[in-house]
Amino acid sequence: MRKNKERKFLLCIENRDCDDLIKGKIYRVLEDKRASQEAYIRVIDDSGEDYLYPEAYFVPVELPRESEKALNMAI
Repeated sequence: MRKNKERKFLLCIENRDCDDLIKGKIYRVLEDKRASQEAYIRVIDDSGEDYLYPEAYFVPVELPRESEKALNMAI
């Protein structure tokens, strides 16, 4: 089971009206309990900043440790 401090990743499946999201790309999610109560999720998008997007735009992905390590280093 994941610890809360570990980074999590999501796959973008929709980018309607979002210039800084790419369908099929994996994004790092930041915990934001308040946003999740409103069905939004905070991700670091292609602008390099964290923004809120509808949860429906993403699905969770389970990645091998090596992949997560590489993605964490790239961010």
